[in-house]
Amino acid sequence: MNRFEGKTVLVTGGNSGIGLAAAQAFVQEGARVVITGRDAAALETARATLGSEAIAIRNETGTVAAARELTRQLQEAGVRLDAVFINAGMAKFAAVADVEEAMWDATFNANVKGAFFQIQALLPILNPGTSIVLNGSINARIGMPNSSVYAASKAALISLAKTLSGELLSSGIRVNVVSPGPVSTPIYGKLGLDADTLSATAAQIQSQIPLGRFGQPAEIAATVLHLSAPESAFIVGTEIIADGGMSQL
Repeated sequence: MNRFEGKTVLVTGGNSGIGLAAAQAFVQEGARVVITGRDAAALETARATLGSEAIAIRNETGTVAAARELTRQLQEAGVRLDAVFINAGMAKFAAVADVEEAMWDATFNANVKGAFFQIQALLPILNPGTSIVLNGSINARIGMPNSSVYAASKAALISLAKTLSGELLSSGIRVNVVSPGPVSTPIYGKLGLDADTLSATAAQIQSQIPLGRFGQPAEIAATVLHLSAPESAFIVGTEIIADGGMSQL
């Protein structure tokens, strides 16, 4: 199938993990893909993986200036978008007593402020019928210790899927959110844990997943593609949970 033949798709944070898997899936379906990321080397490696039609732009989410700069570069390249996957963000965990203002601000800047203002900045280059998918998390649905700041930021994104859909639907733009459970991505290696602690944490999390395993980035990417494709046009302001049953059973 080539459901995205002739379409252009933006994937923020598209240089690794779920973002890269989504970008690869879009390319396989015929799309021209634009990816963003902070790490220049990882971004170039991802661009090479995606093929000669892919565009890679170094951009760090979290500020209005960064959001507007990305849109400016897309406009200069003559790009108009048919689908957007707002995937860039960050995950930091701490007990309530240990949370500092800097951690709160960094998390909400990356996960909420960056997402909102990126969508705002992109509005002039979104084609009618554009689908926007936000990357949420089941942490917004469960009471996992040490995740209060991260979970709150993802709950805000889930709310945005509804409120933005209500406002943008008249322009032919719909917004949905996919909320993954534990997925095997590089983000776990960025938590600052030593190998033994990381392994023990992974085993403890896996024991809570009814399917008995972590999800794979390609499985989340498949959900992103479905929400972005024409056949999902009747899905608006909705959260789809993909977590192996962790928050449901």
